[in-house]
Amino acid sequence: MTDDQPAQRPRIDTSVAHSARVWNYWLGGKDHYPADQAAGLAYEAALPQARQWAQESRAFLRRMITYLAAEAGIRQFLDLGSGLPTVNNTHEVAQRIAPDARIVYVDHDPQVLVHVGALLTSTPEGATAYVEADMRDTDTVLAGAADTLDLSRPVALVCADVLGHIEDFDEALDLIERIVRRLPPGSYLALSHCDADGPEHRAAQDAYNATGAIPYILRTPQQIGRFFQGLELVAPGLVSWPNWRPDATTGTTAIRAGWGAVARIP
Repeated sequence: MTDDQPAQRPRIDTSVAHSARVWNYWLGGKDHYPADQAAGLAYEAALPQARQWAQESRAFLRRMITYLAAEAGIRQFLDLGSGLPTVNNTHEVAQRIAPDARIVYVDHDPQVLVHVGALLTSTPEGATAYVEADMRDTDTVLAGAADTLDLSRPVALVCADVLGHIEDFDEALDLIERIVRRLPPGSYLALSHCDADGPEHRAAQDAYNATGAIPYILRTPQQIGRFFQGLELVAPGLVSWPNWRPDATTGTTAIRAGWGAVARIP
């Protein structure tokens, strides 16, 4: 391969379930394959709440971005592990409120890269960009983000249910600490994470992880809270998804599948 030839991206294996595509299926999207639908249905057979959990997670993201843009006045967003575009993507929510908002998505998943064009729409006043990088590569992430964002001004770091893909908990904590440390005061961390609410949930997740799909590690609320150490939690603090600033569209389930919070960087 010569220097001016583009690198070959990894082949997408559609025969094995992929978490981004399973969530796309649960959220009513079109970017999934039979293996993803089968995995989603198997998960739902064990836990009928699974589809509603995915919808609650997306609604939680929408409410977090709404708070940051409408109440906190944030105009810059760095979204780690953006996943497949569906409805109410970060840039859509932010720019409905603040047309001049600037958003940078980060991902290196070949499945996501195929659909990146859907994330690169923007209002004329704002900007939307994409950094192809492993979110753990902090230097590359921030250097790429700096092409679109002014990192001397407040930024919202958005981590929506992606840290479970980092199997080592200390590594996940270190990732957030490294980025937070390099953001200016007045920035925010908006983070959600799936938790293990009961043995049935753990069993369903273990069965999914055993299919050969990229595993997702469930973590306890106590572990999730450690991502916010040293930061100023916005009320109501760390709570399950439906309990964070609920609105008229917020659903309810008997078992909570995830927790999250928004916190200001002092």
